[in-house]
Amino acid sequence: MIATGLMTTHNEQPLKVGELARRTEVSVRTLHYYDEIGLLSPSDHTLSGHRLYTATDVARLLRIKSLQQLGFSLDEIRSCLDQPQFSARDVVRLHVDRLREQISISQTLCRRLEAIEARLAETETVSVDEFLQAIKEITMVDKLNKYYTPEQQKQLAERRKVVGEDRIREAEQEWKILIAAARDEMEAGTDPGSEEVQALAQQWRDLVNEFTAGDKGIERAVGRIYAEEPEVREMAGLDMELMTYMSRACALLDG
Repeated sequence: MIATGLMTTHNEQPLKVGELARRTEVSVRTLHYYDEIGLLSPSDHTLSGHRLYTATDVARLLRIKSLQQLGFSLDEIRSCLDQPQFSARDVVRLHVDRLREQISISQTLCRRLEAIEARLAETETVSVDEFLQAIKEITMVDKLNKYYTPEQQKQLAERRKVVGEDRIREAEQEWKILIAAARDEMEAGTDPGSEEVQALAQQWRDLVNEFTAGDKGIERAVGRIYAEEPEVREMAGLDMELMTYMSRACALLDG
């Protein structure tokens, strides 16, 4: 009871696997697989050996499906389920926080697309910048879901509020100038350890730290996005050669 945060009544009847599958839309095959790998084993069985799932098992299934939608692997979920901070209540709250953040992002994107639709209806003309911004926001929705953990998404949302939209817009311009300067040095063959490039590396690190609050996990996730998503690199004016060059320069800051 403590581990799941579950309150039940005495008259709740356990469910056979078919009934649980029908009422949850989780296939019988999946439930059998969860049992095979020790992720969700029914607490009881009929005299003839059929699986019976209790209310506690159902609560565990909710946690499994929530964590799965939040991006956890089955191995990670197995590790999480026995930890006190992943009680049913905690997982539901985590899922709610994630959904609220997704709703906020989706609402922003929805407003952007509605404005484009209205403009097209009135004049059939929309600026390239408006299309680019809409594409950027669509891309960001995908990236949030794929690369950041729920905790990191929450941290980023809170950090965005702290930094403020005006500062974010300023930083976007600073990044463009910084990336252009770094590319000039790279193409000129300047050593990453030179005074000029080290100054750029410090600016680079300062901007990253400002928006990640120095969180190395988030910084690694950002790195993965740029390493694995060519369209994101292109949108930022980056390529793998420049990223490698500046990674070397930033590493030398600690040397």
